[in-house]
Amino acid sequence: MSDDPILFYGVNEPFGAFSNFAPYPIRLKDRVWPTTEHYFQAQKFAGTSHEKEIRQASSPMIAARMGRSRKRPLRRDWESAKDGIMLDALRAKFGQHEDLKRILLDTGERSLGEHTPRDRYWADGGDGSGRNRLGELLMRLRSELRRG
Repeated sequence: MSDDPILFYGVNEPFGAFSNFAPYPIRLKDRVWPTTEHYFQAQKFAGTSHEKEIRQASSPMIAARMGRSRKRPLRRDWESAKDGIMLDALRAKFGQHEDLKRILLDTGERSLGEHTPRDRYWADGGDGSGRNRLGELLMRLRSELRRG
């Protein structure tokens, strides 16, 4: 098995199921969310009408645009809450879809990273200098799943 890092981005590419845009519904907060992207973006406005609007967006791209719009009032604790919210979404996604759990566990100890120049926080920034928080959280979840 290769020790090369697993880099992912597009949903139709290898390991595209790791993308938050991948079409795997999750159940969280007594609701079904079409994708983890829908859930994550909506939580920027938890408890408001914007949360429901984003959950009902017709695609993860639209949900992302809605969530990134500063026309909506971002919750005050967002910066401190966002990593935990992402981890909750990932736990739901990989816990509720056995096929995804298997894919994640089958990555062994390989490093995981979202590979795009469009994001320097959740991804690697395209050149490896980004924070890669999504990849880090996936690797953390992989360890949690192994421990049972």
